Amino acid sequence: MRPVTETSIPSADQSLDEETPVTAATETEDTAGETREKKAPADSDLFRQSEIAADYVEGLLDILDYDGDIDELVSGGRPVVEVVGARLQNLVGQRGATLEALQELTRLAVFRQTGTPSRLLLDVGGYRAARRKELAAVAKNAVEKVKEHGEPVRLEPMSAFERKCVHDVVNAMSGVESESEGVEPNRRIVVRPAAD
Repeated sequence: MRPVTETSIPSADQSLDEETPVTAATETEDTAGETREKKAPADSDLFRQSEIAADYVEGLLDILDYDGDIDELVSGGRPVVEVVGARLQNLVGQRGATLEALQELTRLAVFRQTGTPSRLLLDVGGYRAARRKELAAVAKNAVEKVKEHGEPVRLEPMSAFERKCVHDVVNAMSGVESESEGVEPNRRIVVRPAAD
C-alpha cells in the first residue's frame, strides 16, 4: 500500500466503490516489518466527512443556482450525502456520468480537509437508489441465463458503483459467481457458473 501524502489521492484504478467492507480492525505491515493495528473510521469521523461533503455540495448548488435539500448521514459504514429537489437531472447526467464526477470532486474536498481518502457516496435526486433496483433486475436476469444455459454472461460496461451493485446481488445467490474484466471505461462484469 502506498503512503498517502498531502498532495496524493487514490488513483482512478483504485476505486473506493469496489473496496471490500472495512472491518473494525485490520492488520497492516509498517516499513520496519512490524505488524500494527489499523482501526476503521469511527461513525463520528464518517459523519464529519459527510458534513464536509454536504458543505461542498451546498457551495456547488449555490454557484449553479440550483435548489436542493441536502441530507448527510452514515450508512453501511460509509458517509453519504443525498441531494433532493426539482431540476437536478443535470447534476446526474447521462447514465450518472456527471454524478460520478461530482462524487469524485466531493471526495477530493473531503480528502483535502481530513487528509484521509473517503468512501463517500453522493446521490442526487434518488438516482442511485433507482439505479440499484434496475441493476438488481439485470443481475437476476443474468443469473437466470447462466443457470439455464450453463454459459458465462457478459454484461455491458458499468461504473464502479454499478458493478458493485451487481456483484452484491450475484454473490448473494448460490451456484454462480461474478468478476469484473477489462479496463475503464469499458470495465464489465462476467457472471458464470460457480467453480466447484
